[in-house]
Amino acid sequence: MTKQNKYDETNFFSAYEQMPRSVEGLEAAGEWHILKTLLPKLKNKRVLDLGCGFGWHCRFAREQQASSVIGVDLKKKMLEKAREKTDDSGITYIQESIEDIQFSDAQFDVVISSLALHYIQSFDTICKKVYDYLDDGGSFVFSVEHPIFTSRSEQDWYNDEKGNRLHWPVDNYHFEGLRETSFLNESVQKYHRTISTYINDLINAGFSISAVKESTPSEEMLKNIPEMHDENRRPMFLMIAANKGVSKN
Repeated sequence: MTKQNKYDETNFFSAYEQMPRSVEGLEAAGEWHILKTLLPKLKNKRVLDLGCGFGWHCRFAREQQASSVIGVDLKKKMLEKAREKTDDSGITYIQESIEDIQFSDAQFDVVISSLALHYIQSFDTICKKVYDYLDDGGSFVFSVEHPIFTSRSEQDWYNDEKGNRLHWPVDNYHFEGLRETSFLNESVQKYHRTISTYINDLINAGFSISAVKESTPSEEMLKNIPEMHDENRRPMFLMIAANKGVSKN
């Protein structure tokens, strides 16, 4: 199956490149203040980043003294930008789809993924691969778009005739699978799955769940970006931390 790769299209990439999280990095990502609390200590750890994008998480891992980091992304333009921003022999970038990754058993201590796995059709397959690639005590920490956000193809508020946001509609929640939706004024494909599917796929792969978080904006963002107050009305992101055996934290 041909892998979706809108990010290498010039107009789409140009729009993505201008997003705050693309320009300012992790601190401009609305979920980062939560996701970073789920990460284990990274000092001397071997880290894999699935869907590494511009490499922000890879560079963060090295700042935390990870021994080595591999970032994987299918998108050529993303990796070009990541390499431009990276001057560190401890970070390796690989152009590959997440579905096609091949690594050795127990090659990593930590696997992270930020807002990439909702583009993957077979999450259970990825869970099994990650479980094998992690050493005993390893951690799998990831964020995805929240299932109440992905359940409908129309990922937007229900507004009144004056444009006021009335509520966030949820529909077809238990009908998992492909959603054709709009992002940055382009049509993109995402895969909807329920919270229970995310958790059960991890459990069935052998993981134990250590934390499940749903995004809320930071106090700083609430103070500086007025529209962020609406993000307390529904979670946009789901974050899960899972462990293979006993954690080495």
